[in-house]
Amino acid sequence: MSLNKVMIIGRLGADPELKYTQSGTPVARLRIATSETYTDREGNRQETTEWHTVVVFQRQAENCANYLSKGSMVYVEGSITTRQWQDKDGQNRYATEIKGQRVQFLDRKSDSAGASGQGQKQGRNNGQQSQSRYTDDDLGPALPSEQSGMDDVPF
Repeated sequence: MSLNKVMIIGRLGADPELKYTQSGTPVARLRIATSETYTDREGNRQETTEWHTVVVFQRQAENCANYLSKGSMVYVEGSITTRQWQDKDGQNRYATEIKGQRVQFLDRKSDSAGASGQGQKQGRNNGQQSQSRYTDDDLGPALPSEQSGMDDVPF
């Protein structure tokens, strides 16, 4: 038995990049930063940041492109994948990414302008706003702490 499951909470370091495959499938690439703070041996508080590339598909990709921007906070569930290709010089290249199966927007609707300075984006598809019949509430809480009202989870 094996398990390939990733869960991260972080902020976008750039606006989502939306592209379409040759067959027309929407694909969004998100650059997400997660940070960890700790105290070193000398008692100084240190912070490390890890950058993750998350790839999402279909309607979720379009929603991310339409409603997220640099600075937005998100919760992502997915799995680790590694792609391999050859560059123009024939060298093998690898990219390890998170294939996002669930992306939940964590900024409060009233906070969305504060996180990125831009507020919610209008749809990028020829100026039309994406009409999604789903809301974040349809997915339920992203974390058990949201269900119980706990907001000071120690991790």
